[in-house]
Amino acid sequence: MDRVRKISMEILNRYSNRFGTDIEQNKKTVTEIAKVTSKQLRNQIAGFITSSLRKEAKSKENLELEGQKSQENVVPET
Repeated sequence: MDRVRKISMEILNRYSNRFGTDIEQNKKTVTEIAKVTSKQLRNQIAGFITSSLRKEAKSKENLELEGQKSQENVVPET
């Protein structure tokens, strides 16, 4: 798994604008970008990238929600 993580992060750092949260599209993108010899390795790389991007999107969403809640809880001083 360490090999998959290392390769995935390197690809994601170089080509981050070409990936999204759709695993099927990410499989095609990995095939275009990298010379992957096995389908299993390609799928693992695409899956790791997809998972990473979904986690990132979810954490940004949670931060925005927390920010909105903290603004709602502020009582203006009069």
